[in-house]
Amino acid sequence: MPYISIQCGTLDSTQKRQLIERLTATAAEITHIPTEFFTVTIQELPDENFGIGGRHIGEIKAEYAARNGAKG
Repeated sequence: MPYISIQCGTLDSTQKRQLIERLTATAAEITHIPTEFFTVTIQELPDENFGIGGRHIGEIKAEYAARNGAKG
């Protein structure tokens, strides 16, 4: 039975549903395995548990938001 696992930041229930549906559909299309055989798990990790390149993810998000005029 195929198993898909993803780790990410916090998601709302709609995002989780969409992620599970799309990951399953894409994997089933590529592998030709029926969708009902797939298991998907989502592990949410809070931002304070992330670091990239020795920097805290909050700092990286703030820089990205400043460059792109988005909220971080």
